[in-house]
Amino acid sequence: MDMQVAKKKLGLKERYQVMTRGLDWTPSYQKMEDIYPYAAYEGIKIHDWDKWEDPFRLTMDAYWKYQAEKERKLYAIIDAYAQNNGHLNVTDARYLNAVKLFLTGISPLEYMAHRGFAHVGRQFPGAGPRVACLMQSIDEIRHAQTQIHSLSNYNKYYNGFHDFRHMLERVWYLSVPRSFFDDAVTAGPFEFMVAIGFSFEYVLTNLLFVPFVSGAAYNGDMGTMTFGFSAQSDEARHMTLGLEVIKFILEQDPDNLPIVQRWIDKWMWRGYRVLTLVGMMMDYMLPKRIMSWKEAWEVYFEENGGALFKDLARYGIRPPKWLDQISFDKDHISHQAWATFYQYGAAAAFNTWTPSDEEMDWLSQKYPNSFDKYYRPRLEYWREQAAQGKRFYNKTLPMLCQTCQIPMLFTEPGDPTKICYREVDYQGSKYHFCSDGCKEIFEYEPEKYVQAWLPVHQIYQGNCFPEGADPTAEGFDPLAEVLKYYHVEMGRDNLDFEGSEDQKNFDQWRGQATKNA
Repeated sequence: MDMQVAKKKLGLKERYQVMTRGLDWTPSYQKMEDIYPYAAYEGIKIHDWDKWEDPFRLTMDAYWKYQAEKERKLYAIIDAYAQNNGHLNVTDARYLNAVKLFLTGISPLEYMAHRGFAHVGRQFPGAGPRVACLMQSIDEIRHAQTQIHSLSNYNKYYNGFHDFRHMLERVWYLSVPRSFFDDAVTAGPFEFMVAIGFSFEYVLTNLLFVPFVSGAAYNGDMGTMTFGFSAQSDEARHMTLGLEVIKFILEQDPDNLPIVQRWIDKWMWRGYRVLTLVGMMMDYMLPKRIMSWKEAWEVYFEENGGALFKDLARYGIRPPKWLDQISFDKDHISHQAWATFYQYGAAAAFNTWTPSDEEMDWLSQKYPNSFDKYYRPRLEYWREQAAQGKRFYNKTLPMLCQTCQIPMLFTEPGDPTKICYREVDYQGSKYHFCSDGCKEIFEYEPEKYVQAWLPVHQIYQGNCFPEGADPTAEGFDPLAEVLKYYHVEMGRDNLDFEGSEDQKNFDQWRGQATKNA
């Protein structure tokens, strides 16, 4: 009688090896360079793909179980929040404008990241990074779906949540985050991993998903808080993946060092420029503030990021360029951005306002060296003008930076009284930049950035009007037609918060709910 011998159960490491690396094979009738044409596209040299290590050793079956449990908890909270009219528990209706900016400017980027990781995962010859990119691609589409689903509840009651996907491709200020990802997904696979997997995920994501989402909870928005922290738990893996990419590339060949260093310089600066929107949201758009942009930057970049770059120094990586300017700018960029959006509130898809005295006192406390001296007098003047029925709207269109596509609102390094302006002549045309960083990025790849779709230029060329609009017609209103092209309704979706539909509806509904209670 034959005895049955129990098979030895695989350990975690062996099981991971079988279920990931064991899926790979060596092609027999096609050349590796034909199957993976982008592997050598950027000059990165990889000698041994098997050296790639994933510290989480996550397999697909474990991934589904882990994420399914998170989904059950997430949707239970979201559904309870919606059923109990949680939208009436936020601090006040001004807060909704921060969520509108998040939905239009951040959530679609999650979907773009999903497509980007799916694409670059296909380009890597190594099975390890392919599996890691697959899981991150699924993470990113999950983040987009949970954010859209959570915020859809607000669309039942308030304006500005109706057409975020359409707006991303058209609205002037949304070209800033969109151009960041357009730049990344049109790069090679290794640069994409440094841009998104490292610079965005490891260095910059904490500045979005921790302080801002904490601010959402502090303002009573349990829906945003829940999807934010659910996404942040995935970010631990994403940050690890990004750091592993950097170390793996640097360990493979010394020739990779200058290429990676240039990418870190570039994407640190590009990401920092996008975070201008987040800084403005934290300092000006949360009725109850949890921390200032300056404090968040010091904690999540200067302390955490500083430790990271000390670790990378053993590979020859130095801290990114332009940190001195960034350190100076942390006292200024949120105020400069809000001043710009206040002026152009008629062309935005959300409401703007001037801060109250109490809020200005908070800003003065958080920015003792800059706010009272440079920004408070302007805000107080605008508030006085609005009280007299002269609410200021800027009716001109600003020059945009060719690289980051932000209006030329930033000031010279060390001088917050003078607008920073740089220009480059290239092939008979003149291009404009908001900083030395954006100028240098352009000069390295001018063929790429001359193709930028700049909203202001497109408006002046007549490319941002709905079909059938006639700019030569008598009484033609360019702004009204541009807003139709954006799917933004003047006076309902934008202009000043005071007296807006959102404010009136919120106050009426909350008052009724309090009366009924």
